[in-house]
Amino acid sequence: MATTPCFIEPFRNQPTPTEIRNCLLKLFLVHADSQRKAKREEQRNIPETELPQLWILASSASDSMINGFGGKVRDSWLEGVYFLPDYLKTAIIAINQLPRNQETLWLRILGKGAVQKQAIDEVIALPNDDPWRSTALRLLANWKINIEISTDQDEEDRELIMTLSQAYLKWEEQTERRGIEQGIEQGIEQGIEQGQRLVVENLLKARFGELNDQLVAIIPALLELPPEEYTRLLLQLSQEELVNRFRRSKN
Repeated sequence: MATTPCFIEPFRNQPTPTEIRNCLLKLFLVHADSQRKAKREEQRNIPETELPQLWILASSASDSMINGFGGKVRDSWLEGVYFLPDYLKTAIIAINQLPRNQETLWLRILGKGAVQKQAIDEVIALPNDDPWRSTALRLLANWKINIEISTDQDEEDRELIMTLSQAYLKWEEQTERRGIEQGIEQGIEQGIEQGQRLVVENLLKARFGELNDQLVAIIPALLELPPEEYTRLLLQLSQEELVNRFRRSKN
């Protein structure tokens, strides 16, 4: 999909005809702008093969929807991928129709209901040393956290939180284990007190990717807590919540 320039438009529910037309409109506007820029700066027309492709990711797509836009399956592609007429440079992917295999796993995570749950279960079942597992669990955990802090959750959001909960727990276990193991390993070399600090630093890095000045500033306050308490807080609170909470405790 991403071997050539493209746009990806995901839909949690089946898109309406109007929504698909709006996606096509955005694509055509980009095509037109690219052609104008190429003529102005390079004195040439962009070949069709260099124009971006649009991929519409739909949790489901009815036969009438696919037929209405002239979608067709291509022999060289998987079931569930429907290409619109060539010059539209667009394909609709019906996620619920994709075969269940490793090749489609990352698309099926964006599905809905049983399809999405099956994909998340497959991620959890990946070997612990699989780099894709670690990355996917982190993204799924962040997804769950972002939904939970939203102020306008609906029933669908609450169902998604339940679906993501198992992935979040696995990510939490993995993050805690990695941070503690790294901290203990380095702590043996540098002393117990320094080791505790390294545990906190590694948990923060595993959670947020890097240590900025705000996070470094709250480490002393975190170390005043028992290990089980600061571990729980580091895994549950967002960066903003951590900074606000421990900045206040210092003042």
